[in-house]
Amino acid sequence: MDEADEPRVGAGIRRRRRALDLTLVEVARRSGLSAPFLSQVENDRARPSMRSLQRIADALDTTAVRLLAAADGARHVDVVRAAGPSALRDGVRPLVRGDHQLHALEFTGEHPFDREFTHRNDEILYVVSGGVVAEADGREYELGPGDTLYCSGGVPHRWRPVDAAARVLLVGVSDHVDVGTADPA
Repeated sequence: MDEADEPRVGAGIRRRRRALDLTLVEVARRSGLSAPFLSQVENDRARPSMRSLQRIADALDTTAVRLLAAADGARHVDVVRAAGPSALRDGVRPLVRGDHQLHALEFTGEHPFDREFTHRNDEILYVVSGGVVAEADGREYELGPGDTLYCSGGVPHRWRPVDAAARVLLVGVSDHVDVGTADPA
């Protein structure tokens, strides 16, 4: 994959900002980032770190996952190479690109425990290596390699690595998909 194939988050950020009828200055104020930097990001002249992308997402009342998903339009078959341009950035790598029903991210290294997540749909955390402490619905769990934590939609959760070897995969149903329960006939 060359740089031309790399996800461009700028257009998705711009669409979201305009949909909320916000100016760059308003998003800068909400995110704590500068308006010139946000302009460069929207025009794909700068790539935000995952921390900056999360700040932008928070300012736009969405998630970094959704902004990354909006970066690439629909793809039916896609290969995301471990060593490609979308390789780990700030310890995070998207494993699925585009606006799909499934989102997946790989995390290595540090992960802030102060931020709690609650998604509309289901999510699973799979520990590939190392150790993780996860909290879901107020209970704490110690997880090791091969362990999973499943959270149904609406369950507040967060996690943190307990060692430098921690590598975690998060897979979930995207929030833009309305997953309902089937009515028994």
